[in-house]
Amino acid sequence: MKSPKIAYVRAALFAGIAAPGIFCATPILAQNADEAASNGDEIIVTARRREESLQDVPVAVTAYSGAQLEAAGALDITDISDTTPNVTLENSRGTNSTLTAFIRGVGQQDPVSGFEAGVGIYLDDVYLNRPQGAVLDIYDVERIEVLRGPQGTLYGRNTIGGAVKYVTRRLSQDFALKARATYGTFDQADGVLTASTPISDLVRVGGSVARLSRGGFGDNLNLAGVENYNKDVWAARGSAELGGYGEPVFIRISGDYTRDKSDARNGHRLITSLLSAAPVLNDVFDTRSGLNTPKQDVKAYGLAINAEVNLAENLTLKSISAWRKDRSFTPIDFDSLPSVDVDVPAVYRNEQVSQEFQLLYEGDRLNGLVGFYYLDADSSTQFDVILGTTGPLLGLPGLNAFTEGEVKTKTWSVFGDFTFDFSDQFAVSLGGRYTSDERRSRILRQTKIGGSSPIFGGTAVPIATVTNFSGSAKFTDFNPRASLSFKPNSDHLFYASYAQGFKGGGFDPRGDSRIAPDTDRNGVRSYQEIYDFFLFDPETVDSYELGWKGSFDGARIAITGFYGDYKNVQIPGSVGVDANGDGIFESFAGVTTNAAKATFKGVEFESFSRFGEGFAGDGSAITFAGTIGYIDGQYDRFIVNNVDVSNLRRIQNTPKWTISGTLGVELGAFNASTTYSYRSKTNQFEVPSPFLDQKSYGLLDASLTWSSDDDRFSVGLHGKNILDKEYITSGYQFLQVAPDGTPLRNATTGNVIPSLGREGIVTAFYGNPRQVFITAGFKF
Repeated sequence: MKSPKIAYVRAALFAGIAAPGIFCATPILAQNADEAASNGDEIIVTARRREESLQDVPVAVTAYSGAQLEAAGALDITDISDTTPNVTLENSRGTNSTLTAFIRGVGQQDPVSGFEAGVGIYLDDVYLNRPQGAVLDIYDVERIEVLRGPQGTLYGRNTIGGAVKYVTRRLSQDFALKARATYGTFDQADGVLTASTPISDLVRVGGSVARLSRGGFGDNLNLAGVENYNKDVWAARGSAELGGYGEPVFIRISGDYTRDKSDARNGHRLITSLLSAAPVLNDVFDTRSGLNTPKQDVKAYGLAINAEVNLAENLTLKSISAWRKDRSFTPIDFDSLPSVDVDVPAVYRNEQVSQEFQLLYEGDRLNGLVGFYYLDADSSTQFDVILGTTGPLLGLPGLNAFTEGEVKTKTWSVFGDFTFDFSDQFAVSLGGRYTSDERRSRILRQTKIGGSSPIFGGTAVPIATVTNFSGSAKFTDFNPRASLSFKPNSDHLFYASYAQGFKGGGFDPRGDSRIAPDTDRNGVRSYQEIYDFFLFDPETVDSYELGWKGSFDGARIAITGFYGDYKNVQIPGSVGVDANGDGIFESFAGVTTNAAKATFKGVEFESFSRFGEGFAGDGSAITFAGTIGYIDGQYDRFIVNNVDVSNLRRIQNTPKWTISGTLGVELGAFNASTTYSYRSKTNQFEVPSPFLDQKSYGLLDASLTWSSDDDRFSVGLHGKNILDKEYITSGYQFLQVAPDGTPLRNATTGNVIPSLGREGIVTAFYGNPRQVFITAGFKF
């Protein structure tokens, strides 16, 4: 029988520490935690899929409540990476809605079919198999959780680097109506309306609709009326719930829909174009891109059924059923010029069906679960690579290297995780997961002339099929997890843990059979030679952690040290193809290898403190939240052409330092906060780039909010990137380089030498400039 003095912190599901409070002056979880601790209450979370004390959870997790995110004016899921240690979340190059995610050096930035994510993205416990449509906007959110390190013994899909969970609100038992409006610089105008109502004592229905819009940060100087970095999104969610609130059965049927018709995002050229001599533009958000067909258009939608049944006092059965589908038309102008140099109209199509079962047991000393997960997914990509400036050199007008690829994935797994409390101080957890991943891939590569393909509104016709490959492979593995925790008293927890992560292999979706090795030197590349060249093997990571969580008077601290041994690292890349050795790159190809081994070691620090109670009267206080992430990641082996170049390679999208601090002041109905976040140098790719690698930088944000006494009305003023810092988040580069990444240059002109196209491709995408906006909301 639990003590009646319990503070159930529902908004902190899966939180391993008190929420850092980095988004507002009064972080809900941390504030409640400190108030509860001062009153002697116990704080309950469900980090391991069951209710237990916050101090008993040996997991490295950061959690953000919906109230925190709204108070800070957070716009989408990428905003949280500024204040989460050793985490990178960003838009993938030319899109608003495709997500690139890295945690502790593990991730995947290539969104093409065939590459599995290194970081799992979950929407209401449903794993999103593809990154398209995964940049989730902040509306109707109860919390966002970031779990660092391999996940698999508690979750449906194994994820090797970590997981980001987006959790929407459950419906209230009473009628509820909520509205929020935003207006700001660059003509930002957002509106969100949420409503729910009970139909009977057991049934509730509700939904949200959102209109999210913003003018461009820049303009397309070549195409009239087309903006760059604008936003044009409609989104909606709806759900019906049965039971819950003390009933033995809870069923939630939910659906969501997002439509993004923003203009295509195009990069900023960092060098003068070599063929047309177009100079570098002054404004990094402007573009001269000439490609706007097809129009960018992203649809993402899905249905889910979440059910819970209490079979007995200590036994619960959960079921998570889901179907999702998305389609993204996008024009990618690599050269960002009117020239048809490397223009890539593309379409991504994804569909998935998944089913998960969990059986949870909660006893006096033994707690845990067993589960089963199944995923059937179909992912396809079609895209042109139009080399309009290269074609005339070969007598091929409108030269087009067309690629069509499809990957069918069927995966199932069984998993389990149990914790046994030897005493009130010592506990041990053991878990494991068996995974079976099956890939079936089809890759079609054609040489076309006449510009773009009919699927994109053109009239190009094929003149040669250079690759027509089909292959299948199956990957299985067992991955264990174990942790030992020691709690000397109610204020401190020490733990040590080990977890192994696994990510299945596959076939390079952009492979070109012409560059496969002719291993038997008979002048013909056999199917087996092509199969072996296209195939890449699974990767694994062995992760070790030591952690301490401490509670003090008005403060909470969490420190985690980790070490990761990363094997068979999948390294995707793209290269220009000169199939006949004439010095002209008439195509391009993907090359993915497992020629790498890496190690990661680092420390994560998160803290929250509340002090100065009553310094300016009742309801006044000062808060401070701080985070520090340090990671030393390096390749120990990286084989290229039978040579180890690991000393010349870098870990991508993983700065050595990620630091943030938030100072907040509470003055009755007013809350003010300011956050400074810092990221050290970031490499965009494994090969260093003097053009694209981003030097260290810092961002300053601030918020001032007012709430009425009854909490029905609120107004906020928010500033993002107040110092208007320009910083690169991603980019494209197709240049011939030395092994250390130094660009090779023409001995006569001194110009860089392209490896695809003739203009020289070095284009960068930037983080958002300074934005200022006001928000207003009401609840009923």
